[in-house]
Amino acid sequence: MTAPTAARTHRRHTAVLAVAAAAALVGAVVVAVHLVRRPEPAGVPLPLGEAWRIALPGDTSRFDYASLDPGRGLLFIAHLGASEIIEVDVHAGRVVRTIPVAAGVHGVLVVPARHRVYATATDANQMLTIDEDTGALLTRSATGDYPDGLAYDPRRDQVWTTNETGGSETVIDATTGRVRGTVTLGGDAGNVAYDAATGSMLADVQSRNVLAVVDPATLTVTRRVDLPGCDHDHGLGIDATSRVAFVACDGNAALLTVDLTTWTVTDRAAVGNDPDVLAYDSAAHRLYVAAESGWVTVLDLRGRRLTVTGRAHLADGAHVVARRPGHAPQLLPTGRRPLRPTSAARRRPPPLTGHADAAIATVPTGPGRGPRDLALVRLVPACRPSCQPRGGCTVARREPTRVIKPPTALSPPLTWPR
Repeated sequence: MTAPTAARTHRRHTAVLAVAAAAALVGAVVVAVHLVRRPEPAGVPLPLGEAWRIALPGDTSRFDYASLDPGRGLLFIAHLGASEIIEVDVHAGRVVRTIPVAAGVHGVLVVPARHRVYATATDANQMLTIDEDTGALLTRSATGDYPDGLAYDPRRDQVWTTNETGGSETVIDATTGRVRGTVTLGGDAGNVAYDAATGSMLADVQSRNVLAVVDPATLTVTRRVDLPGCDHDHGLGIDATSRVAFVACDGNAALLTVDLTTWTVTDRAAVGNDPDVLAYDSAAHRLYVAAESGWVTVLDLRGRRLTVTGRAHLADGAHVVARRPGHAPQLLPTGRRPLRPTSAARRRPPPLTGHADAAIATVPTGPGRGPRDLALVRLVPACRPSCQPRGGCTVARREPTRVIKPPTALSPPLTWPR
């Protein structure tokens, strides 16, 4: 996610603003905005089909990051506009609870081994540590300006917060909440990710179109990788085994592949406008890219190059994706009309087959804010794949769609691939 600054708006929308102010006491301001957006890339049918929906509590203010504990099936969603975290049991198909937190909750990261949930509070410039079992707030840690995304370093038991406008990373002890240090990046910070192969951290420096490599032992930047063809690198993912990184550039709707042995950009793909969060299935070698424009792109890694296997609009504002390894793609909050919960919607979802998993969180754009007009959607593969090395598959037969939802559809049906 990104800070709502004027410069940021210019990068993403090429906006021309004309502002006229009248009578200081009245404070009347007229703003004319002309937005010029690039067209979305050509659509490719998604290899997914809708399976079930869950009503979510609260209004339709913005959601942000989501993080999944795959073993317990607990999904934690940052409800930024409501200053709370929603906890959902994806096995039982129900909302467990809402956890009130500080205003501006932005990033969220669950670390199952610690039974802890970490969240950034942008308004307070803090990171919060929450007990996963009880939902209790344990510690508050000071960060830099506008903390956004999070990453966990298991070797050193550290949580990294990316401070977007502060241009830094705050390194925090995952157990005590004590700040261990700060890394200055030299520009606005995008997302941060842990490289399991080397133990280093990678961080986007989005105002410079650079990928920084950081040594967690010394908290110093050891390498800066230029990203030609990228405007404002924000999203970040890593395949540590294949030694590639994926960088989403939200200024020009591009996804770059970076070779982590030669430190060069080796590939570029078109994705939806304003790409935000990435989720990577290392077993299937499949990448999911969710964009603020509501487009989701699915790409398969073959021979260290990405091939687009699906790209389509799912819902306005769909911009967060999470993954449960070893299962079928799953979870899309969306909504255009209030849900009418039914007994079928409250039943446990049927077991699913497949090997890839995705979760997409979205909130519809528009003026209204009504209760219960969000949904959580589980997705299953449109076909049953016979998995082969490097994530390839052969379509054996098309799976039927199993739906548990209210009778009123919230979004157009997805197009099945031919």
